[in-house]
Amino acid sequence: MKDSKYKVIPIKTGYIKPNESYDMIIENSKDLLKDNDFLVISETPIAISQGRLVDESKFKSSYLAIFLADIWAKYVWGYFLGPVLGIKKRTIQNLRNLPREARSHKEVVLKYYGLKHALKPASEAGIDLSNAPGPYVSFLPDKPEEVVVDIAGKISKNYGKEVVVVIIDTDATYKLFGKFFTSLPLAAKGIKADFGIFGYFLGRFGKIIGPTPLAVSKKYELKEIIEVAKIADDYQNQNEYSMKTVYDMGNTFDGEIDEITIEMLDSIEHMPAVILRKLE
Repeated sequence: MKDSKYKVIPIKTGYIKPNESYDMIIENSKDLLKDNDFLVISETPIAISQGRLVDESKFKSSYLAIFLADIWAKYVWGYFLGPVLGIKKRTIQNLRNLPREARSHKEVVLKYYGLKHALKPASEAGIDLSNAPGPYVSFLPDKPEEVVVDIAGKISKNYGKEVVVVIIDTDATYKLFGKFFTSLPLAAKGIKADFGIFGYFLGRFGKIIGPTPLAVSKKYELKEIIEVAKIADDYQNQNEYSMKTVYDMGNTFDGEIDEITIEMLDSIEHMPAVILRKLE
């Protein structure tokens, strides 16, 4: 990347399926890694590997979920709060065209994470609608701090390479009055988490630092970890088949989201991780 002090090396794999080992990421990166590299992994393939999936079509929408989808997100955020707070035009347009299925989505957020996360207009609690088959969504990984230690340990033990493993989420980390925080339910040490809608509002008055590191395999300066996370996220977004949102997934496969299968997801190349190496 231009003017970067890091070399970026993509790790490409097939689709990591539900309850399938994430060791595919290690296998495809082992020959490319060197000591002191950063292995930066997206949260979704880890969560799917852990089977952290829920079928939203099985949830009956409460009156509160219907209000949050049909009024709060679509009209209050789509036509008032979104424009006032300077939300991206693409996000505003998506909010104004929310499908009926958004009701079930809000119900899932309410059930598992509560109102403070359901009040967010999008990316509620880090629940990912993309890269999952049919009506399924994926939650954030379970105990990501254990996952990064496991991956770094396997790389060290099996291949003799000492690297820093980081799991990131595209949802923002903000900085205000010298403090780092995120609306996500969890984050790496040094970042205050679980602010929900309050973090989203506060973030409008602070500065977006970059995507949120969820866990780091060893103690490291937070400023550099966030910088590494941002470079990795920017690089992954350049991928031809990047499916950052559910709308991107629909465009990739040119069909209804609920009709997307694991076989379809496995038919394209995925980039679940990148290696970042400091330039000499």
